[in-house]
Amino acid sequence: MSKNIAIITGASSGIGKAFLEEIVKERGAYGCVPFEEIWAVARREDKIVETKALLGEDRIVPIKADLSSPEDLSALADRMASEKPVIGLLVNCAGMGMKGAVEDLPAQTIEDTLDVNCTSLAKLTRICLPYMISKTPIWTMDNSPRIINIASSAGFLPQPGFAAYAASKSFVISFSRALYYELIDYNVVVTTVCPGPVKTDFQRKATGGVQTDFTGFRQYVVADPVKLAKAAIKASRSGRQMLVYGFSQKALHVAAKIIPTSWILFIEKAFMPVQKASAEVVEEGSIPYVPEERRELESGASVEGIPAAESEEAAASEDEDKETVSVSEPEVSI
Repeated sequence: MSKNIAIITGASSGIGKAFLEEIVKERGAYGCVPFEEIWAVARREDKIVETKALLGEDRIVPIKADLSSPEDLSALADRMASEKPVIGLLVNCAGMGMKGAVEDLPAQTIEDTLDVNCTSLAKLTRICLPYMISKTPIWTMDNSPRIINIASSAGFLPQPGFAAYAASKSFVISFSRALYYELIDYNVVVTTVCPGPVKTDFQRKATGGVQTDFTGFRQYVVADPVKLAKAAIKASRSGRQMLVYGFSQKALHVAAKIIPTSWILFIEKAFMPVQKASAEVVEEGSIPYVPEERRELESGASVEGIPAAESEEAAASEDEDKETVSVSEPEVSI
């Protein structure tokens, strides 16, 4: 008999880890919880194993995968084809974001942002759908499968200094809302979650240790990942199409609808200019970069970082002259 499972991507830290910790507690009806297995997908398998041990939850199945890798996606698809599970819940948390002017970012980093945030999310969702959609009326709205896609309020507007990330989250919002109407006749509910800044290790990673906390207005609107996960699960359970988390983000959502975008961008340019790196700085590599390779930054609004062992191995194997990139978690410019 097929097992009823949940799949959470980006599950080793941040929002993804918060979802993992909350889903193991679920005893409701939607998606036929409690799930027999919870597939926790992330690039850092050791982190998931650690969380599994702390929670003492045997239902957690750690799956090491870089979702930007076609090979890893294919392996995940093959596993589903072999085990033929019933997927009661899919939570797409994995994502990445890099701050900086487009001219300062290597083209590969822009490609990776779109690859992880857009392509892999859409492809994994498509891979999972045959195991969620039933052609017979076995699902009701109370116990039917759910999809939760973590977008961002950055997707409401263009974001100078975070252009590729904001555009990618606009895709997630549009894709998810369209999918909601495609799947609602099957009683499969798609909930799009749009948080703003989330309390993580972002600032320290993004600034090379210069700052550890959000400053200015953002320090007053930072969300807690556990509370966000709980709110998203509640919204999904109730069948909501979209959750804009936090009053400030709701205000931004409304403003994005009624105020001309050009006006908002004019104000941003005047009061929050994009910090650009000089050609000398970029050439000398004095920006706090990490090796340029595809990094799955776990759970959307958080930064996984690079473990010491992996970073040392990567440094030893790469050419000294290889161009590197700065990686940070998603942040919303308001």
